[in-house]
Amino acid sequence: MARINAVTLRQLRVLRAVIDSGSLTGAAGLLSLSPPAIHSQLRALEDLLGAPMVIRGEHGAFLATEEGRAVLEAEAQIAIALETCARRVAALQSGHTGNVSLGVVSTGKYFAPRLVADLRRALPEVEVTLRIGNRDAVIQWLTSRALDLAIMGRPPRSPAVLAEPIGPHPHIIVAPPDHPLAAADPALPQDLLAETYLAREPGSGTRILMTRFLDRIGDGTPWRMVEMGTNETIKQAVIAGLGIALISQHTVTEELRAGRLVALKAAGLPIQRNWFIIRREDMALSPAGQRVHDHVLALNGAFLPAVES
Repeated sequence: MARINAVTLRQLRVLRAVIDSGSLTGAAGLLSLSPPAIHSQLRALEDLLGAPMVIRGEHGAFLATEEGRAVLEAEAQIAIALETCARRVAALQSGHTGNVSLGVVSTGKYFAPRLVADLRRALPEVEVTLRIGNRDAVIQWLTSRALDLAIMGRPPRSPAVLAEPIGPHPHIIVAPPDHPLAAADPALPQDLLAETYLAREPGSGTRILMTRFLDRIGDGTPWRMVEMGTNETIKQAVIAGLGIALISQHTVTEELRAGRLVALKAAGLPIQRNWFIIRREDMALSPAGQRVHDHVLALNGAFLPAVES
């Protein structure tokens, strides 16, 4: 019975060289081996497969038997597969192909698809998987090493990360156009503190920023807040007159342009922050991950929504 699992690549290459050259001596020259070594490898292959691989031809040259031709067909397929594998490995090592997991906080969903589309055009052989979640979810993904890269507004303390700014991230307070404070220039702190604020869930970076801003201008004065699950819900609730909201300007560019929302004018607004591209300090990027990282940096924020001054 054939012991196919014991067949080696060297034995297959010896058979190929013997048939290509027609002799043991010629095969030895092709493979930089001695003729006895060629004979030994050929005999071992025949023993493993239980069949002769070569016969002497009319002029003394070695020819493949029918069994030998079957083995040579397999050897050719293996050679092609190995060559394809070598090219694939080289591409992975050079960063020209690979899989990269990119996490983006919920606020970034307004530009993340455009960014991924740009990456796919620029790096067509790199598969970028986009994951969107709130700040806590993205931090958890980083903690569990489920992400290669992340984009968020404020780098976490844990896990330890390397963070590089990739573009501005302004925050504003929005209200419906008929709101009493829409015409104020500027709106006074006491008037802002008298409003009801619509905000995201605990752990949201925008909510943290809103809390810090209102606590600073109010110096401890209490203020009202209604929690809502998404930026879309907050925008629609503000348009409906249920309250006002401190929100990323990148999430409301279309509503501001269409006049469905207005940005209130007040001291300290807009709050200027940055978007960061983040990776774990203790995780080396793959070549593909490094190419994605470098391309995002090189874009210099061009993928971010245009903000009208």
